[in-house]
Amino acid sequence: MHFSTVDYVIFALLLVASSGIGLFYAFSGGRQRTTQEFLLADRSMSCLPVSLSLLATFQSAVAILGAPSEIYTHGTQYWFLGCSYFLGLLIPAHVFIPVFYRLRLTSAYQYLELRFNKTVRICGTVTFIFQMVIYMGVVLYAPALALNAVTGFDLWGAVLAMGLVCTLYTTLGGLKAVIWTDVFQTIVMFAGQLAVIVVGAHQEGGIAEVWRKARNGSRIAGLDLNPDPLERHTFWTLGVGGVFLMLALYGVNQAQVQRYLSSRTEKEAVMSCYAVFPCQQIVLTLGCLMGLVMYARYGEESPLDKGYVKTNDQMVLYFVMDVLGQLPGLPGLFVACLFSGALSTISSAFNSLATVTMEDLIKPHFPQMKESRATLISKALALGYGLVCLAMAYIASLMGSVLQAALSIFGMVGGPLLGLFCLGMFFPWANSIGAVTGLVAGLLMAFWVGIGSFVGRVSASAPLPPLNVTVPNVTAVAMTTMGPVTLKPRPSGLQALYSLSYMWYSAHNSTTVVLVGLVVSLLTGPMKEKELTPGTVYPLLGNLLFFLPERFREKLCCIMPLEDKSKMIDRQPYQMAQKENNGVAHPKEEEKLGEGETSAGADEETISCPLTHMVQETAL
Repeated sequence: MHFSTVDYVIFALLLVASSGIGLFYAFSGGRQRTTQEFLLADRSMSCLPVSLSLLATFQSAVAILGAPSEIYTHGTQYWFLGCSYFLGLLIPAHVFIPVFYRLRLTSAYQYLELRFNKTVRICGTVTFIFQMVIYMGVVLYAPALALNAVTGFDLWGAVLAMGLVCTLYTTLGGLKAVIWTDVFQTIVMFAGQLAVIVVGAHQEGGIAEVWRKARNGSRIAGLDLNPDPLERHTFWTLGVGGVFLMLALYGVNQAQVQRYLSSRTEKEAVMSCYAVFPCQQIVLTLGCLMGLVMYARYGEESPLDKGYVKTNDQMVLYFVMDVLGQLPGLPGLFVACLFSGALSTISSAFNSLATVTMEDLIKPHFPQMKESRATLISKALALGYGLVCLAMAYIASLMGSVLQAALSIFGMVGGPLLGLFCLGMFFPWANSIGAVTGLVAGLLMAFWVGIGSFVGRVSASAPLPPLNVTVPNVTAVAMTTMGPVTLKPRPSGLQALYSLSYMWYSAHNSTTVVLVGLVVSLLTGPMKEKELTPGTVYPLLGNLLFFLPERFREKLCCIMPLEDKSKMIDRQPYQMAQKENNGVAHPKEEEKLGEGETSAGADEETISCPLTHMVQETAL
């Protein structure tokens, strides 16, 4: 099975079009001359492109390869993950977006300094950078390896082409180019998957025949209400555990938060989050249908069993070449779809890493840095991370079976970061010592359980199902074929902990951060309401404990209305916090300072930084 000339042309057109979008935004508009334009698209994006970009970041190449293999091997139980999308998007839309947007942040980790202190911010930033750098190489190398094994497509040619094109348009065009290329790549992803499903179903006698074969083969799963957390996929693990995975991705992940903050208004940011919901359901349904068409074609005799491919990731590409091989151009369309997923994920990683490095690690030490120099450094950071990505792809090529361990490590970090943000946003008495201790405890727990599970599977005499990880920025699924059904004793002790379903990892690790953080905060002296930066706490407890008398709720420090506090953003405490952080002035603040007015009680030093920032922005 090899590519035809038409397939190569279609694949090349994808790369050329992506580069062209980046070049267009490099030489149009403001020409990426300010950090606001380069990192936040000048806060000018509308709802539709932002929502499609949010979707593309989530839909990686690993998901396009993994989801159909999961359905083929284990049936449609995985589809119930769609039940978690509702709360997983509703909560970010009404809790996280209002807080982040009203604080006018650039990096999500600036919130941690406003809420706690600089140490917590740096800990969160370093954790995120570690998470993304590990994964970048894997998401670039894995689809190229699968493509090479099935079609003979040059492995390092594909890696270099993707890596360099992605680095080019991310460095030149900034976030605006990333978002619009995501829109284009989302359309290509839908087209590629639809082509495979339509042609494959037609060859098997239609969708009705595909469904009949899947039902006869016990691949159509019913509602499994087994509450056992050790069961790999049930309604509870997918529908409830999946909510925490979605929150880690759409609530606090920098790549997604950055897109919310690029919206023109808070309302459009919320609407973009809502718009992702039906799109995600469509993507999940397409993955399920492709898996069912695969089963209708091969039945129990999978290409893996026959030795045509070596891993499940290659099985989908084998199926695509088998179905579309006689139709010139369509294999190239699916490969363009596959690499669109990789490009969208990697470009989001480049841009978000450049943002957090600039805003959290560089700017705080150089508060008087000129805007032109800051923008130049941001572009250099995006370029640097692109080269790091290529280096990580080479390291991934040396890992072999450890690729799954890298995916697992990426997934383990999302839960503790979610717990850290929830600790600060929902529990006003949590202090910085509790936050750092909780984050460390959550990461230790995550690596203990994850690595223990991985080592336990490798050392087991009988092969067990591999770890499946749904991670921030990506859904990654690795599967093995179903073996003979054997009854195994229920694990106990530490083995039970290691056998925890991967879908509960995010919930387990984030809960660890919150519990440890609260206990340590109470032991070391809880924060009081007057010590909090206005606008950094969401009144969750105040809403949940509405039945308590107000004096008790005041003692719990949980009746701070977000709306009232957000109006105080342009007062002295927030200005002082911003002076240490990012220098981004609130629009109301800029207007007042421009008229020569000062906030009550604010000294000259407090307002000097926002004033300087405003003058620079006006000049540019």
